[in-house]
Amino acid sequence: MTPDNATTSTQESTSNPLILWWQAAAFEGKEFCTLNETGELLLKATPHQPERVIATITAETAEPAIKALVEKYPEVKAKVQELEEEWSKAADKIKLLSKVGRTKDYLLNTNAIGDFDSLSDAINKKEKELQALLDEHYDARLKLVQQVEEQAKTSEDWKETTQVFKDYTEQWKHVGFVDKGRNDELWNRLEKAKNLFFDRKRQHHEDQEKEMLQNLDLKLEIIEKAEQIKDSEDWKEATDVFKQLMDSWKEVGYTMRDKNEALWERLITAKNHFFERKKQHFDVIHIEQQTNLEQKLALLEKAESIKDSQQWVKTTQQYADIMEAWKQIGKVPIEHADDIWNRFKAAKDHFFNAKRQFHEKQKVTFADNYAQKLALVNRAMQIKNSLQWRTVTDEMNELMDEWKKIGPVAREHSNKLWDDFIGARKYFFERKDADRDKRKQFIEQQEKKKVEHKKAFLHKLDEELQEEIEKLADFKVAIENITPGNKEAELRAHLTSLIAQTEQRITQKRKKLEESNASAAKDETPSTAADEPLQS
Repeated sequence: MTPDNATTSTQESTSNPLILWWQAAAFEGKEFCTLNETGELLLKATPHQPERVIATITAETAEPAIKALVEKYPEVKAKVQELEEEWSKAADKIKLLSKVGRTKDYLLNTNAIGDFDSLSDAINKKEKELQALLDEHYDARLKLVQQVEEQAKTSEDWKETTQVFKDYTEQWKHVGFVDKGRNDELWNRLEKAKNLFFDRKRQHHEDQEKEMLQNLDLKLEIIEKAEQIKDSEDWKEATDVFKQLMDSWKEVGYTMRDKNEALWERLITAKNHFFERKKQHFDVIHIEQQTNLEQKLALLEKAESIKDSQQWVKTTQQYADIMEAWKQIGKVPIEHADDIWNRFKAAKDHFFNAKRQFHEKQKVTFADNYAQKLALVNRAMQIKNSLQWRTVTDEMNELMDEWKKIGPVAREHSNKLWDDFIGARKYFFERKDADRDKRKQFIEQQEKKKVEHKKAFLHKLDEELQEEIEKLADFKVAIENITPGNKEAELRAHLTSLIAQTEQRITQKRKKLEESNASAAKDETPSTAADEPLQS
């Protein structure tokens, strides 16, 4: 139903008590909304805001609901004013990109009665200015990517180009922020170019030994997780985790035979330890249930004694504490469970039914908190796939700080909002950890290959030296056993020359062997390169 039709229908439906109330009502901001016959209170569409339902009211709840929505608008306006003040003071307005987006999202979801169009218009102007800055930063990063792509295709100076790529990565950090979509596109091109270069550089490093070392790391990670939770008392969650770990173990390929059996023994030991403890735990549950019944009866007596209280805040907290204590106690014998729960619920319902008017206002507050948290969730979901590790880490922490400042939301939304929010954070930080581990592993493998190559070279150099020494010995024996004759002088001169040349080569090879041994010893010193911060 359009706003005009809704108004016409409202005027004609004079027999509806709610519509009659609406026609007679007068309050600040009424011109911004309409009411239909089903009790839906709609915020009118404007050039910057769509029409949307902001509340569903009845004749009994209309006045407190409208009052709460009118009182909420100054709070909404204050949030926009807060952004205006930050904007006027900000030297780098890009830092407010997330907050501008969250505020826009908030305005589209919060429920209040007032002039939303002017607030949305102010936000839209800031978005346009930010877009211009993003375009400028995009052009700078595009130019950098094009330079990287050209070098990745043509350069064969591996050492110098590797350093050049590091320099490019550092330059990337100093270019201003770019919106996620275009930034990811450029970053993917940058990564593709770098991968092209490094694939050309390290083709011979991809072999079976690398895969087995990776499998070893994966199995060690599985074992470490198993050993971390073997003493857990969260029986259901830990049982599920052990099942996942066993499935993951089956999916991981073979590693070195002399390691595999010992690793499997460690995993099974941790698993058996947990499940033996779990069995002992459930053996004592039956005894605990009778004690639980006595504790819950004491809580029930307290709940029934305060059901007629009119101290809403204090008594609400008391019921929350009783409920929390109730949850912590655990199960009771099944023949008593329904009776004591029904008595407790009846006492609690008696109290909370008396708070109906209070709840009407509380609904609006919860809805506003939901809009604020939804904006945080949406932003976390937008940036969870980012490769800008440091920037997004700071923003994720900022979002968490804001989350803690916001009050509770309706129970039906609370868990999903939190799961979505914390899930996005967890997903980002797991990707960040995986990226760091992957780079660290590559550095360690490169160091190992380098040492093995030098050892092979030393072995070959040593063999060549021994061969020259044997030649020298043969030449000396030959010169001592020359047969007298016409060619004795010519043969002696030839052998003397060979001896001199061989002694010179021996001296050179010994010197080269000493230098190579010293270099190899230096390379075998434990490297700290893998522990240095990795570039984003």
